[in-house]
Amino acid sequence: MKSKLDARKLLSEYGNVLVLLLLCAFISIVTLEEQSPRSTAAANRLAEKIAQASPKGANVIVLVRSGKGQQEFADKLKDALTNAGLHVPDSIVGTPRDARIALEKQTATIAAIAADNHMATFCADQLPNLGKAITALNKTTVHQPRKHKWPNFLKKENLLNVLKQISIVAIIAIGMTMVIITAGIDLSVGSLIAFSGVITAVSIQHLAGGGDPTTGHLLLGSAAGILVCAIIGMGTGSLVTLFNIPAFIVTLGVMFIAKGLAFIFSESAPIPVSNEGFAWLGRGSDLMGLPNSVVLMLLLYVIAHVIMAHTSIGRYIYAVGGNPEAARLSGVPVKWVLVFVYTLCGLLAGLGGVMEASLHITGDPKSGTLVELQVIAAVVVGGTSLAGGQGKIFGTLVGALIIGVIRNGMNLTGVEAHMQSVVYGVVILIAVMVDQLKNRSAKTGA
Repeated sequence: MKSKLDARKLLSEYGNVLVLLLLCAFISIVTLEEQSPRSTAAANRLAEKIAQASPKGANVIVLVRSGKGQQEFADKLKDALTNAGLHVPDSIVGTPRDARIALEKQTATIAAIAADNHMATFCADQLPNLGKAITALNKTTVHQPRKHKWPNFLKKENLLNVLKQISIVAIIAIGMTMVIITAGIDLSVGSLIAFSGVITAVSIQHLAGGGDPTTGHLLLGSAAGILVCAIIGMGTGSLVTLFNIPAFIVTLGVMFIAKGLAFIFSESAPIPVSNEGFAWLGRGSDLMGLPNSVVLMLLLYVIAHVIMAHTSIGRYIYAVGGNPEAARLSGVPVKWVLVFVYTLCGLLAGLGGVMEASLHITGDPKSGTLVELQVIAAVVVGGTSLAGGQGKIFGTLVGALIIGVIRNGMNLTGVEAHMQSVVYGVVILIAVMVDQLKNRSAKTGA
């Protein structure tokens, strides 16, 4: 009996992790495809294979179709062939037409062509005819890396892309989790993203005085965007506590105000930041290839977990959400706790706005549209109860990952945009129904 209860408790607390793992497994299966590897090891193996089949010093051409990461792969192939004692007179990264022009110019005998999957197909089709017309190509053989099957979903660059895409939503979801645990809601975070980005870009332009902004200007401008949103969050919390206005109404009003101000201050046009250094947070990858935005996200989640699990403010937040009157009678400063969570949520939304502006090197008043719904979805899917008093920071991170994995899976499998909206809606409804069932089960158990 005890083992059954433990299993039920384990499933209740970590069921969303199981859902995430099952989703990853399913998407991995449906995105399983034959891959043409582009790693350094694949380039070395291909060069070794060509060296064994060709005389030392033989001429080998590298042909790689243009695309992301293809130039890097061509360089790896060229270096590997050279190290294997072969001569590489030409290395082409381009279209089949570029490859054909390069082949037609060859005068010295070409022993082999090292190609990726696309160019190998082109050579198989065109080389027999070219060999008849061009003496240098009549004994040329074509080699490509050995193919293998692997899910597109599990490629390193795709997994990093998933983490990068959810980073802004996940960071704001930290504050939203605390707000929802207190039985509140904040609908303004999407508009605050736009407002923060615009304030940041305007501040940087003003500080630079029409010239090129320095690193100091970038930092001060970013701080301004974050601080303004934190002050707005403080105002939201104050309205909720001092005037007892429902959080839904207050944050709905703030949502319209922030969005309107973003368009007013930007004059309805994106504001560019003329310093590529501003992209450091949104595009940079300084720690073992991890995007800086992902590193920041993970760091903030560790801090948030410590706050919620090991500090008095974390216990106060749960107490206010569970029973605010009982918390007040126990000495918990309920109003200050509510102001704190809304201020933190606004601050993190401001940080999200800076990250979004950094990603595009632009403060755009149109950014952040419907992000508040993604944030709330991540929190709810992560297991935080809309009734308040229950939820975990780790669960929110898992919820954000679930939303990100679903979006990525639909993009990889070609699901059209409107159907993606339907799927998101279904996921949110299922998460809310599960939350209600858990609450009913808890009441029945009590």
